[in-house]
Amino acid sequence: MFLTARAISWTGSAISLVALPLLIYQRSGSPALTGALTALEATPYLLLGLPAGAWADRLDPRRVLGLSALASCLLLASIPLADVAGLLTIGHLLVAAAGSATALTFSDAAGFRALAALVPPGLMGQATGRLSAVSTVIALLGPATGGLLATALGASTAIAVDAASFAVSAVLMARLPLTQTLTQTQTPGVPSAGRSLPAEIGEGLRWVWNHRLVRTLTLLGVGNSLTAGFITGLIVVVAVRHLDLPSDDGRIGLLYAAAGAGSLLASLLLPPLQRHLPVGWITLGGLAAGLLFLAGWSASRTLTLGALTLLGWQAANTLVSLNGIVIRQSVAPLGLQARVNTTARIIAWGGQPAGALLGGLVTEHAGLGPALALGSSGLAVSLLTGALTRLRHRDRLGALTPAAPQPTRAPA
Repeated sequence: MFLTARAISWTGSAISLVALPLLIYQRSGSPALTGALTALEATPYLLLGLPAGAWADRLDPRRVLGLSALASCLLLASIPLADVAGLLTIGHLLVAAAGSATALTFSDAAGFRALAALVPPGLMGQATGRLSAVSTVIALLGPATGGLLATALGASTAIAVDAASFAVSAVLMARLPLTQTLTQTQTPGVPSAGRSLPAEIGEGLRWVWNHRLVRTLTLLGVGNSLTAGFITGLIVVVAVRHLDLPSDDGRIGLLYAAAGAGSLLASLLLPPLQRHLPVGWITLGGLAAGLLFLAGWSASRTLTLGALTLLGWQAANTLVSLNGIVIRQSVAPLGLQARVNTTARIIAWGGQPAGALLGGLVTEHAGLGPALALGSSGLAVSLLTGALTRLRHRDRLGALTPAAPQPTRAPA
């Protein structure tokens, strides 16, 4: 049921992934506003991820997952309703997108907790890979569907489909049979009702910082996410200005589908890579490959070449991200899963909103070429930094063992 609920909401989100930036660019023609959308969608995780992780470790994941899906449903449904009433504005679009992203921040944190309760540590890599494979198959088909829906029915109608998907997901998430599982798998590190929220957040921060491998991968993720912000925030703009596609061309969805195919490829490659290669090599190789494919994406002037290079870059980007996620989920204690993963994601993904916003501004004032060149700096810095650390000497995933929970401090 957990996978089904996730799959339904992911399907709707894959449609909005195309429909929302298309709607904003069609109504404004502004790369800066299109980039601002990506920045706003990433910002809630940075601002609320830490308390969301602490609350997720404290509350019933079913309630958090269900309420988050319901909130996303209502916010996204307001877009087509306002459009029908003739009241839809750019501000409304940005606020609704940011609000939905805020709800998804809490859903994401609760999802880590729910998955850790349902899956034994030894099978976490397999379970994460299965979830990722399902999500990326949807990401492969959903954007193309979103592009077709936006062309045939209008972008706001396509967003209505996403709202409906969250309504169904809310019902399924609220019925997850997790209570008994969580009770049976309680471990040290689970938040105490007598402890303050800052103390619980601090526990997650300390764990990430004190685990050398997790800390290194998390910090390298900042450059990876900075570049990702530049690229994802400018896909529609690149399609129109470099690939000569009209802003209402449904083929723009094929670029997002190509990115989804790259994520799928990474999810299929990661398990065998983690069995045969040190985890550090996977991250360094992904960063290097990302730089090469980014150069190809910047030089692309046809839809085919653009789709292929975007696929390659997304595969490399996802490989780096998934490698870090699986490692965290494999070594973090159950009671710290949500806090550790949200803490690491906040730091690692911190560059994405900055990259998206900066990419839009640079494009608007200096052009796409300088913006994409600047965007590559994030990957370059992470690759150079990683090569200078001990990351290349790290063990394979199978040699890593779950860390013991750190002692908790009694409330003052």
